[in-house]
Amino acid sequence: MTTMRMATERQGATAGTVFLAGPALMAGYGVVRLLGRAVSDYGPGVWWMLAHLLFLAGVLVFVPVFLGLRKTAVVRGGRRVAVDVAAWAGLVGAAAVAVQALIDLVVGFVAADEQAMSELFERVQDVPGVMPLVYTVVPLLFWFGLLALVTLLVFFRRDLVRAWAPVAVLAGVVLTAMNLDLLPIGALCIGLALLPVLRSR
Repeated sequence: MTTMRMATERQGATAGTVFLAGPALMAGYGVVRLLGRAVSDYGPGVWWMLAHLLFLAGVLVFVPVFLGLRKTAVVRGGRRVAVDVAAWAGLVGAAAVAVQALIDLVVGFVAADEQAMSELFERVQDVPGVMPLVYTVVPLLFWFGLLALVTLLVFFRRDLVRAWAPVAVLAGVVLTAMNLDLLPIGALCIGLALLPVLRSR
């Protein structure tokens, strides 16, 4: 019985780490991006590839974050519908952002220089439907879904999610939207909002 309990606790702790891994990887992307721009033209090359690999990993790690937050809300009826809508909106947005990161990686790998990158991006973005699906509309669901889910959990799971958590998430989203150079700080805000959930695991 003790062994089973220890295994369950280890599993819960491991699962809980994703609540910080996602923001940490996003922050890593922001830091590597800043370093790459500081020491090079930040075009095709190691800095670009490393930054966007971290970006892709961070987005993918947010999938279990959304699912974990959804599971945390032990509610029924209309409350369950609201939580599910927020979680699935976030997951759809995460899928769009992941596609965006994959495009960035492929373009960075194929292009010989920044001019070639710009041309490839233009060709991709000129495909009908790509801009709203991958760049301008659907990716926003990632941030809106996360903010909505955390806000709902403030009301449904006050024991786990602090009242200031939505403010921290909103600050992170706004900072990132203002300037990607602020992404490390924005990711830190989101990580702080999710930290109490990790501690409960």
